[in-house]
Amino acid sequence: MNVFLQTYGCQMNKLDTALVSSALREAGFSLTDSVKESDVVLINTCSVREHAEQRVFSHLGHLKHIKETRPNLIVAVIGCMAQRLGANLLDHEAVDIVCGPAQIPQITELVKKAINEKQKNLAVTEKIRQKTNDYQTDALEKFESAYGIEDKRIPGQAFVRVMRGCNNFCSYCVVPYVRGPEVSRPPAKIIEQIKKLAEAGVKQVTLLGQRVNAYKYTAGEKIHCLADLLETASDINGIEWLRFVTNYPSEEFFDEILQVMADSPKVCNYLHIPAQSGSDKILHAMNRHYTAKQYLELLDKARAAVADIAIAGDFIVGFPGEIEEDFQATVDLVHKARYKNCFIFKYSPRPGTTADKGLKDDVPIEVKKRRNTELLAVQETISGQLSRDFLGKEVKILVEGPSKKPHLNSAVGEGRPQLVGRTARDYIVVFNGPASLAGEFVRVKIIKTSPLTLFGELM
Repeated sequence: MNVFLQTYGCQMNKLDTALVSSALREAGFSLTDSVKESDVVLINTCSVREHAEQRVFSHLGHLKHIKETRPNLIVAVIGCMAQRLGANLLDHEAVDIVCGPAQIPQITELVKKAINEKQKNLAVTEKIRQKTNDYQTDALEKFESAYGIEDKRIPGQAFVRVMRGCNNFCSYCVVPYVRGPEVSRPPAKIIEQIKKLAEAGVKQVTLLGQRVNAYKYTAGEKIHCLADLLETASDINGIEWLRFVTNYPSEEFFDEILQVMADSPKVCNYLHIPAQSGSDKILHAMNRHYTAKQYLELLDKARAAVADIAIAGDFIVGFPGEIEEDFQATVDLVHKARYKNCFIFKYSPRPGTTADKGLKDDVPIEVKKRRNTELLAVQETISGQLSRDFLGKEVKILVEGPSKKPHLNSAVGEGRPQLVGRTARDYIVVFNGPASLAGEFVRVKIIKTSPLTLFGELM
């Protein structure tokens, strides 16, 4: 039987999709890129922003019409939205299976049951903030280890989860309520998984966690932190680049992480560390445990410790209570931070969060849009300036595959389509070369730049 998978949201969701697809293949299912050819449609969902959920509902509306002529089509919704809405989502006419993030080891059995018994099935965590029981933890660990092999969509690369859940409770964020409490995986299991990936030909591993720099695992008298994982993984033959996302601005283990980044040529000199706002008043309302000054001091420390480090950030504009003075403080922080790039979002209330319960969404949508546009323009100027520094220089990149926007730089001759790759500092590079280079390291000379993309010639 054929399965079509659709993924929304973050890299954590992309990892879950890769795990689920591997499990389904092992169970005898085939994957397809076409809904028309599918017997099962599986949607991995995100609840971080309202727009992401609306896209899922739109997709489900389309599937409802398809099921009118193909009633045997099975539709499964997994991930954060599944955990958040639970039985309410199962009431949707198109939906046969609702499965939360902690229940994904059950997905093949749930699909088989839906096919054979023609009944709807719900598998979510009833009390999401309770500590995961040993049986469920063991099931998740076995699932992770068994199917955590290379994501074939990006040759030579893979994601490895080092921790699940989050304990931070930023007032706008739904993640603690859909992913549960913070749990760090045993370091031996993580390293064993990375070794398997290296044996399978993986060259770059990205370590994932909602607060990845908060990774902490106690074994006897030893406390393992992220720096320990990076140092040990650096010794694995075959692994050439190591990345980690996403970091929360905190002093805890920060010096240790910077030290291993400075010492190991395998740990990429790239740091994604969201600020969310440049206003101390708004940061307090967001329940972010630092000030703008402390945040900038962390960036100064990173730049002093690691040569040529590239830093990326995240911001939310239009948070409840944000006045022009607060927004200008954010603009000021972006000017000082000089990010390689940053992701900017308009605030939208998420049901069940502290901000939704206690703060009025009082910034008009027109103001949110204007601030979003203005901040993007500021960042685009900075990104453009930083990109121009690469002009005429040679860079090493890991090739991902064909570029999704081939019109940006026309192909030169047969067998040399437009390819895309990234530098160790996470700069996107587009160049012409043979498709066989996907998953390989190459050197490229930069001949043209834009704020978000470098264009080069294969050396």
